[in-house]
Amino acid sequence: MKLEPTSSQTVGPYLCLGLDWLTTPRVAAHDCPGQHIELRGRVLDADSKPVNDALVEIWQADCRGVYAHPEDPQLAPMAPSFRGFGRVPTDEAGRFAFHTVKPGPVADQSGGKQAPHILVSIFMRGLLKHVVSRIYFPDEPLNARDAVLALVPAERQATLVARQVADGMFEWDVHLQGPNETVFFDC
Repeated sequence: MKLEPTSSQTVGPYLCLGLDWLTTPRVAAHDCPGQHIELRGRVLDADSKPVNDALVEIWQADCRGVYAHPEDPQLAPMAPSFRGFGRVPTDEAGRFAFHTVKPGPVADQSGGKQAPHILVSIFMRGLLKHVVSRIYFPDEPLNARDAVLALVPAERQATLVARQVADGMFEWDVHLQGPNETVFFDC
């Protein structure tokens, strides 16, 4: 018998089954150095209706701009209480939330610095491939010189910038389609 590869599948309507134990809303422990923040938002469809069964993953550097990865070129020690990665499902209202620290700037390919940002992947029913985006922070001086943010037309950059709603609290909504569609990157 010869096994043939199957066609691509969406994640299906049962995304949360078997993944609950992988839910990691706390990216940084309470004793982790840096500015502790809550990042929350919603995943919305083309009609601005909540997507209640999406999975949101984030990956980020710590407050010094160091990734929790053995190939990070900075060779700096990582805070033991920093995970660098989080994953949460959306609730019935399409909401998600993470507790983390604001990331520091990371090196870019030209030897400069990228603006502090968080990498985001969204998995959900109906998507054959997950979508990838970035979250930037408002009033960040490096935003003006960030090479990736500069690739995005000025009128669409706001879809990548979180809103500060309180001290240490940021909101960032994912619009999958429509007039406020979030910018997604090919990876």
